[in-house]
Amino acid sequence: MNRTSIALSVLLAVTSVPAFAQDHSAHSGAHSEASQAYMQAMKRMDADMSAMPMSGQPGVDFARMMIPHHQSAIDMANAYLASGENDPTIRKIAEDVVASQEREIGELRDWLKSKGAQ
Repeated sequence: MNRTSIALSVLLAVTSVPAFAQDHSAHSGAHSEASQAYMQAMKRMDADMSAMPMSGQPGVDFARMMIPHHQSAIDMANAYLASGENDPTIRKIAEDVVASQEREIGELRDWLKSKGAQ
């Protein structure tokens, strides 16, 4: 058997084997809703950051990119807080994330405004 035949045989064998990964898409409840919200927050952040035009000014670009990054953290923290799970450590971290990231977004926006680069 030549290499091409072997490669084709391996490819056919691998693609015909059933997947063993579990599908959790049918699970419902607050935890899957929170997980979906985390993924949506990341997708929004990625889209916002990818669409962000670069100014060529490192500080301006950093500030502009950090706003959607911080907003994504807020969105994920809020999704955890809304999930109904009440782990005291994670709840405290989520609450701290919301407070600190909202404050920093305000600071970044104020700084951008002061530079005329909203």
